[in-house]
Amino acid sequence: MREHFKRLMNIKGSRTVREIHWDLGRTMWDKVGMARNREGLTEAIGSIQKLREEFWHDLALTGTDTDLNKQLEQANRLADYLELGVLMARDALMREESCGGHFREEHQTEEGEAKRDDANFTFVSAWEYTGENQEPVMHKEDLVFENVELKTRSYK
Repeated sequence: MREHFKRLMNIKGSRTVREIHWDLGRTMWDKVGMARNREGLTEAIGSIQKLREEFWHDLALTGTDTDLNKQLEQANRLADYLELGVLMARDALMREESCGGHFREEHQTEEGEAKRDDANFTFVSAWEYTGENQEPVMHKEDLVFENVELKTRSYK
């Protein structure tokens, strides 16, 4: 962990944790939020990967890695958020349906209601981190419904 902190402290860039965090939050809100589409999710993945590069090459931190350093703590957390943001966008892009609270604009009925795909998406997934700059691996577990009938919600 000490090497990780030293790596962060030695970047000596020009962008603050707050600036990069704000850009990540705006991307997640605008492109990966409740209403989303293929184009926006694809853009989000590229934008977050670019932010991740900026983070590791242009981060500006003050203080040291040997004292209590709030900026270092926030930078460490932001590194995780950047990884998580890409995973969330990838997962949303892979899921070709509208389901629950998440609406894929290209998957809706004529009336504008969510269009589910229970034949292909009745599973939960978890993504395995495989290393820096490596593709994550998705693990799936099928859901079995014994006491609940699957059906599309209607808000009409």
